[in-house]
Amino acid sequence: MHILLINHYAGNPNLGMEFRPYYMAVEWLKQNHQVTVVAASHSHVRHQQPHVKSKYQREVIDGISYLWIKTPPYLQNDIRRIWNMITFLKGLFSFRKWLTHKVDVVISSSTYTLDIYAARKIARHNKAKLIYEVHDLWPLSPLELGGYSKYHPFIVLVQMAENYAYKYSDQVISMPPNAYEHMKAHGLSHDRYHHIPNGIQVSEWQHVGPVESLPGVFNDLKKYRKEGFLTIGYAGTIGLANALDALLNAANILRDQRIKFFIIGRGPQKEALIKMAQQYTLENVKFYDPVPKTDLPAILPEMDVLYIGLQRQPLFRFGVSPNKLIDYMMAGRPVLQAIEMGIDMVLNTGCGLTVEPENPQAIANGILEFQNMDKSELDRLGQNGRNHGGHVVRDDLVDLLA
Repeated sequence: MHILLINHYAGNPNLGMEFRPYYMAVEWLKQNHQVTVVAASHSHVRHQQPHVKSKYQREVIDGISYLWIKTPPYLQNDIRRIWNMITFLKGLFSFRKWLTHKVDVVISSSTYTLDIYAARKIARHNKAKLIYEVHDLWPLSPLELGGYSKYHPFIVLVQMAENYAYKYSDQVISMPPNAYEHMKAHGLSHDRYHHIPNGIQVSEWQHVGPVESLPGVFNDLKKYRKEGFLTIGYAGTIGLANALDALLNAANILRDQRIKFFIIGRGPQKEALIKMAQQYTLENVKFYDPVPKTDLPAILPEMDVLYIGLQRQPLFRFGVSPNKLIDYMMAGRPVLQAIEMGIDMVLNTGCGLTVEPENPQAIANGILEFQNMDKSELDRLGQNGRNHGGHVVRDDLVDLLA
């Protein structure tokens, strides 16, 4: 079977996010399917862009055929991002120029909804099954998070595309766990709805490479843990949505405790957070450059506690499925989660503590609770996460074609 997966932002472990298309494709290859991933040549979520010179350029990565549609560069909140989207969509509609094989399944999976029209056109041309995959609920996300009016032309356009997707897709995959009622209100029948959260490739966590060549964060972790400090780690994007200012305020509350905070990553808020730490003279907070995803299985298990937080948003009533949380679980360390959402995986699996989001005192209290636990209790919580993480990403989870 030949699967065509359309994801504007698709990446891989070398290029960076998004990782889901790559891991799905790896599993499908094991099932003897052929996979083509169609993506834009430039995406703000990758830390490295592919070298694309022609309008449509093919590249085989780990057996997966990538078709890069050349798109203009942009910054995350840049108006040029709209032109990037338009260029990508135009490339999709010109599929006769680059699609050289008949496909059996077409998956539309680009966060925003507008590629569903081209995906259906490709599916009908090939008499293929059409699957629509939902990352975030658009246009509900910009409506609730961005404060847009429902009458804004862009919102109206995206809403039409969402309704179109639920009407014409053979199957709909939702990453948020509680999204069906919303989808039902926009025309989706329950027999076509499936919840499949994010996951990882378990093998990456079973064969950890040598640590001698890892960056300074690893040596600092060893040093502070040897000196008896509790180490709190965060690894990922540093943006407004991650609400890391609340974590720094918690660090300010705990400045006299034997606790160190390690923030690994990049993002639009990193410089502001560094200035904030300097302003508060927070000697207990250290910032590091991002590390390759392949190094996380060596670094994350060295932390005592791993932190994940998001701004408080009504949209999270539908649930969230962050890759970071699954990585934390697989690291076998307890999780401090500051997210308010429909289904609490940390609470349900017993792998850590959940506290009120954007509340520095609640975050600080959660950290102190971990500090008062003995090592065996921390290890037990971490093992709960490890056990569940391995279950969540079992191979048959990604079998959308059954």
